[in-house]
Amino acid sequence: MSLPIVIADDSLLARKLLTKVLPPEWDVEIAYASTGEDALQLSRAGRAAVLFLDLTMPGLTGYQVLEAIRREDLNAFVIVVSADVQPLARERVRALGAVAFVAKPVTREVLLPILKEFGLYA
Repeated sequence: MSLPIVIADDSLLARKLLTKVLPPEWDVEIAYASTGEDALQLSRAGRAAVLFLDLTMPGLTGYQVLEAIRREDLNAFVIVVSADVQPLARERVRALGAVAFVAKPVTREVLLPILKEFGLYA
């Protein structure tokens, strides 16, 4: 059975680039969200076992999505993907439950060890 993942970013280019760095043999079913609201809806629907989440999006921000996931006790493994690499941003997303923070642009070399560390990819 495929692992349901969501790539949430308001930039179509960023969504495409992240899709390209995923392991090609990884058995996943990808859904895309261009707003925080869409990401949250997909999470509520059980389509985000893994959620790649940008912080800056229209409507709900990535921070607000993380807060809602935590508040609603949704089962989502969140990896934040953001250009905001300030230490405070990293600390804040970890406090809100994200398991990892990856700086844009994402590379396969950075992403694979994270996926392996958490048992998401062999």
